[in-house]
Amino acid sequence: MWTYVIGSAAAVAVTFFLIGLGLEFTLQQWIHFLIIATFVIPCYTLPDIYLISRHIRPISSVLAQVDRGERPSPYDVSRAIVRALNLPYFSFLRVTFFHGPSAALMAGGGMVVGNSVIDSGFAWWQIIGVTLNIFLFASPTRAIAEFFVTARKIVPEIQQLWAYTDEIDPKHQGQLIAVPLRSKLLYLSVFVNMLPLLFLAGSMVFKTDRVLVAAGISAQLETLMPVTLYAAGVALVCMVGTLVMSVLTASEVSRSAARLAEAMRGVEQGDLNHDLRLSSTDEYAALFRGFNLMVGSLREEVRILQLSHALAGELNLDKLLTRLVHATSELLGADRCTLFLYDRKTGELFSRIAEGLEIKEIRIPSDRGIAGAVFTTRKTESITDPYKDPRFNQDVDRSTGYRTESILAMPIINKAGDCIGVTEVLNKKAGRFTAKDETRLGAFTAQITIALENAKLFEDVLNEKNYNEGILRSTTDGIVTLDATDKILTANDAALKIMKRDRSELIGKALTDAFTGQNSWVPNTLERVKQSGKREIAVEMELHVGERDIASVNLAMNPLIDINEEQIGSMIVVEDITSEKRIRSTMARYMSPEIADQLLAEGEQVLGGKDQQASILFSDIRSFTTMSESLGARDPVAMLNEYFEQMVDVVLSHGGVLDKFIGDAVMALFGVPFKGEHDADDAVRVANTMWVVLRQLNRERRAQGKAPIAIGVGIASGIVVVGNIGSTKRMEYTAIGDTVNLASRLEGATKYYGVGVLLGESTKQELTAKTLVREMDLLRVKGKHEPVAIYEAMDHLTEEEFPNLTRGVELYSEGIRLYRDRAFKHAMDCFKETLSGWQTFGVFKNQGDCVSFVATGGKNKPAN
Repeated sequence: MWTYVIGSAAAVAVTFFLIGLGLEFTLQQWIHFLIIATFVIPCYTLPDIYLISRHIRPISSVLAQVDRGERPSPYDVSRAIVRALNLPYFSFLRVTFFHGPSAALMAGGGMVVGNSVIDSGFAWWQIIGVTLNIFLFASPTRAIAEFFVTARKIVPEIQQLWAYTDEIDPKHQGQLIAVPLRSKLLYLSVFVNMLPLLFLAGSMVFKTDRVLVAAGISAQLETLMPVTLYAAGVALVCMVGTLVMSVLTASEVSRSAARLAEAMRGVEQGDLNHDLRLSSTDEYAALFRGFNLMVGSLREEVRILQLSHALAGELNLDKLLTRLVHATSELLGADRCTLFLYDRKTGELFSRIAEGLEIKEIRIPSDRGIAGAVFTTRKTESITDPYKDPRFNQDVDRSTGYRTESILAMPIINKAGDCIGVTEVLNKKAGRFTAKDETRLGAFTAQITIALENAKLFEDVLNEKNYNEGILRSTTDGIVTLDATDKILTANDAALKIMKRDRSELIGKALTDAFTGQNSWVPNTLERVKQSGKREIAVEMELHVGERDIASVNLAMNPLIDINEEQIGSMIVVEDITSEKRIRSTMARYMSPEIADQLLAEGEQVLGGKDQQASILFSDIRSFTTMSESLGARDPVAMLNEYFEQMVDVVLSHGGVLDKFIGDAVMALFGVPFKGEHDADDAVRVANTMWVVLRQLNRERRAQGKAPIAIGVGIASGIVVVGNIGSTKRMEYTAIGDTVNLASRLEGATKYYGVGVLLGESTKQELTAKTLVREMDLLRVKGKHEPVAIYEAMDHLTEEEFPNLTRGVELYSEGIRLYRDRAFKHAMDCFKETLSGWQTFGVFKNQGDCVSFVATGGKNKPAN
């Protein structure tokens, strides 16, 4: 909008200025001309505005999208940018070929109409003058104004549009219109100089004639010829001079621009062998110098990159340091270079390679000398006379016969911001070290840092690799790694030994090919891991190895996850438990599998002798000797195997340890080798269960015509000595002590008291579960001064054998209490009620014995 107003104002100002100076308008003519302009201006302005709207429509539509917060498509943005770049040229064309001619013709036509309609009195020479003034002066003025103002005003919009695309679409690239300097100069020559000069020459002759006529002199053509020729000659000389100057200027500029453009195209294609020599002193001289500096910097950068690329492939640290010092010397044109690295352990700067010196290593404190100062301050030092610097150590020069004349030292800073060393360059061959050398060394030092860190990282990785390989070689577990396609990458020696395979039989093969048939559970486990993304463990699996062998293994399958949380493979850990399984199988014959597992997990230390709280169970078959004599030689063994098969299962199923068989007797331990929370409960539960199982076994024996088996069980709890007992040739893991003796005596007492299970007072006190027991007697055990209470475990008894068992036990306990309080009559009442529904009870074979015992105050005790 403002561009159009500025252009119109400039054109109107020029038009009115020239009319006022030379067209001799009267006041009436001025008024009529303004009236005519009021009607004429809209006639050419409205089409002009329409053309402008067409030109800016692609730009305005995209900018409107941006204003609404929408993101325009790259294609529309590309078209808008091209139209914006062409807009100054379109404005120039519009004014030159439509706006200017339309305004000139309509203004002249309007003056002719004014003469006819309102008698404006415009002379023909005035009409022609107005028309030519608008066409030759106002139109170029407006065209120039709009071109340059539009070119400046459109820049912010173009920059805004570039934010939505990276390049111009190839379809729009060909629509860009270049306006060369030659065209601009020719336009200035023709429209600003040549045509206005012709108009001026003709106007001067016409004005001369008008002056002569006004003075009453009738001038003939011959009279005006000298003026006409002179005016035409001056105009011609000016026109030719302007044209020649424009052409020559455009040619010179184009020639310099062509050289620069050609060189830039070469650089764009990768050819850096360009050096523009100065051929003028104009602005292009500065451009040429800038281009040469730019290309020179690019050549140096390429050189640094080439050196860096050559060094990047070197991962051996010693070889890398050697190549680095040579490359640095070559890059800076120096005599030699020394690369110091910082040793954190000793706090010293050392050089493994000192170029040109015979010694292999230089070590200095990290705060001494020029290198130490640079390392400490992290500031670059350029010293032109090292011998005058007190920090310089002259001893090295003296020992080598070398003279240091200049030094450029720079710290080496890694990406973590730590100073890891110093690059020290000595004696530039051509002059002194400059700021440009510092820039070069700074750029190259950045590359040196990367190369050093890569080499150090490679060295660390190599050490880590060797360390890991050492671990894999020394571990007894087999480890196999797979890639993302389930192919075997590595297998350690232990894995090969377990699977009895050669490395060539596994490496590179798919897991499904290496583990087939009965071993297909291995790839099946891998599939589950891949689906779940979690670790899978297969315990006590059979792995078929070799031709007929089977290995018992625990296998763990783990997914390998990288830092991006993506699975890059899998790892298999195989633990060979073949021998352990054999041991466990053997141990399971003596104890529960859980205790066997605990023993294997804890190791041999749990088998040493130690004091431990435990519950001991003894069971024995009644009258086994008599039964054996009646059965013969083989049947007792068959009977014992049948009996032990049942009883051992009962012991092991409740966490007991089968200590030994003593003929027909069984000794079991509870709380050994590991103490539990319910050892006494487990022992009593086993005793009751043994009786339940025995009843079922006796039913089967009776059905087969065999004699039933009767047993007694004794249980005692207390401190026992547990451990390996025996000789070096044969040892036995067992328990000894008073508690063991008590359990054995209680088992023997069951026959005396006529009950199935007896337990000591300490066992009764350790019971935590609800257990039906009754106190039998106070028993003095050998080696003890005070008698201890003994109890019968009664949970194995049934209602058929003992109706109202719980009530009977309660009455019996009350009777015992009354009896001990010497309340014999009340005690007898309790016993009578207890025995009313029972056939036998404890040692009392009948009610008569019980009554007699109580009636005599315990004097008439029945015989066994």
